[in-house]
Amino acid sequence: MKLSTRSKYGLKAVVDLAIRYGSGPVSLPTLAGEQGISEGYLEQLLRELKKGGVVDTVRGAQGGYELVCAPSELSVQRVLSLLEGSTAVVDCVDIDSRGCTSACTCSARPLFLKLQSRINDVLEKTTIQELADDYLEQKKRYEKACSFCGQGDSPVPARNRE
Repeated sequence: MKLSTRSKYGLKAVVDLAIRYGSGPVSLPTLAGEQGISEGYLEQLLRELKKGGVVDTVRGAQGGYELVCAPSELSVQRVLSLLEGSTAVVDCVDIDSRGCTSACTCSARPLFLKLQSRINDVLEKTTIQELADDYLEQKKRYEKACSFCGQGDSPVPARNRE
């Protein structure tokens, strides 16, 4: 399974919103600047997440985007399924697939099914809150390491952070 840039940037934006959850909406320019991507591209991703009920918009001078529910109630699976469609490792194990014509004779299918089951389990059980907490912990470690070596607050330029 290889996730697209849509999923990468969309998931990162949702994590940014999770970090600020309860503090009011976050503007599109702020989110796009932190991701190092264009506002137009991020707006497309956020539109999909809004259609799926993950984010909402607030109009006005202090408007922007915010999560609809608490980050602890939002799974990574839900976000990725809205952005990616399928998270299947191969087409023949995709729930939306019409089935595999060689399922009965495919020697690799049991492996694909095990992989898919484990991937689904991790994506469903991992919350956006967990990702936000992990990110903040990682950021602390980088800031400490970079202050030691004198390279500022991060070893990676904002546009290249993953």
